[in-house]
Amino acid sequence: MKHWSKGKSERLERDFVAANSGRSPVATASSLPVLRQQAATCKACELWKTATQTVFGEGTPGATIMLVGEQPGNQEDRVGHPFVGPAGKLLDAALAEAGIDRSSVYVTNAVKHFKWTASDRGKRRIHKKPRASEIQACRPWLEAELRVVRPQVLVALGATAAQALFGASFSVSRQRGQLIDSPLAPFAIATVHPSSILRAPDEKSRHEQRRMFVNDLQRVALLATQAHAA
Repeated sequence: MKHWSKGKSERLERDFVAANSGRSPVATASSLPVLRQQAATCKACELWKTATQTVFGEGTPGATIMLVGEQPGNQEDRVGHPFVGPAGKLLDAALAEAGIDRSSVYVTNAVKHFKWTASDRGKRRIHKKPRASEIQACRPWLEAELRVVRPQVLVALGATAAQALFGASFSVSRQRGQLIDSPLAPFAIATVHPSSILRAPDEKSRHEQRRMFVNDLQRVALLATQAHAA
């Protein structure tokens, strides 16, 4: 079994600081409250101009499981908390079914601002996928969260998060549910984003996709148990 040693953690932190020194205050932030405060005024890309606010991750340092999605949605942008909209409610229910307490995990997104476009009549804000440059601009915040939380099990929800964490060539459709060798955590795994389940074309498909999603989270729960036992 692979272990994330103290030495590896320290090397990751040194590499992170060296890569970001002089570029961002994130490099020296050592707590989630400070990171959250710094991220609130982030203008590293243009998304802050149309978003209501920065939506930073939530949870506790030392959380065994860290879930990473793509970006906050409309409701998350309004209230300032991650995974509180329809996809978040589905995630909560799936976590509970898999035996994982939502309050015990750390949840965040690869991008901290909501990217959207107006609907035809301008009454709704429609999710728009972030560009690679926007994901890269947010990378220091995600790396800092990983550095502070130090999860034992890292879970990417959807293609954007998986590629942000594991590389641009990563394919969720091909590598879903497989253990990934990553320096970011002792155990790393990818699954779909819960919003993709909500977009299923019919009830039967939605039910099957949800079942597969819960199965993936059950494996995450098992990995967390193994991490605690190590």
